[in-house]
Amino acid sequence: MIMDIHSHTYFSMCGRDEPDFTIQAAIDGGIELFGISDHNYGIADRKREYYDFICSYKEKYKGKIKIICGIELATVNRLWLSDDEDISFFDYCLIEHIDRPDSVVGKDFVNYAKRCGCAEVGIAHTDLFGFAEKIGMDDCEFFSQLADNNIFWEMNVNYDSIHGYNEHAYVKNFVQSEYQQDIIRKCGVKVSVGFDGHRVEDYKPERVIEMCEFLHQKNIVMPFGDKK
Repeated sequence: MIMDIHSHTYFSMCGRDEPDFTIQAAIDGGIELFGISDHNYGIADRKREYYDFICSYKEKYKGKIKIICGIELATVNRLWLSDDEDISFFDYCLIEHIDRPDSVVGKDFVNYAKRCGCAEVGIAHTDLFGFAEKIGMDDCEFFSQLADNNIFWEMNVNYDSIHGYNEHAYVKNFVQSEYQQDIIRKCGVKVSVGFDGHRVEDYKPERVIEMCEFLHQKNIVMPFGDKK
């Protein structure tokens, strides 16, 4: 499965494009499964409306690409979900910022993932090996905890103008580290791929494809492999 399940539209404060433009760019780039996952604070109180709107594209592009609808959850700067917000109807959610000292989630991310209630929950653009060391957990113990709670890890292959054309060091480290790859396989953690696109003209699907093929070659399981 060639997947990109981290993309943004005009619903995100930092995004700009119509969903049609982002979806067509994914189709043209050879992506098979495409997830739109705007920020929770950009969607604000329109979450059900947003979900229904994005899901309308599933039928529109049926036969060309599989569309799923997620939401990216900020956990800092008072941008987090309120206790009474329901997001369980989303296909998945991506949690960010857990490694920051001002995160309201931090090492309690497992309980936060359960609170989200989505069928699939992932940790976005975070060096999880570094995070495990920071909170004093053994690598096997830490990643087994992810697998046991059906939490996947994102390989964020972004390289665009919004992020200053900076690549994530943790992704490079993972590709080069047989030790890290072995831990992921042994613990059974699923790994997703996302470009984290904010501008259609910056989109580089070849980076997504390269990572998906790498994970396949390394026998690392990806989420949504059987998504219809």
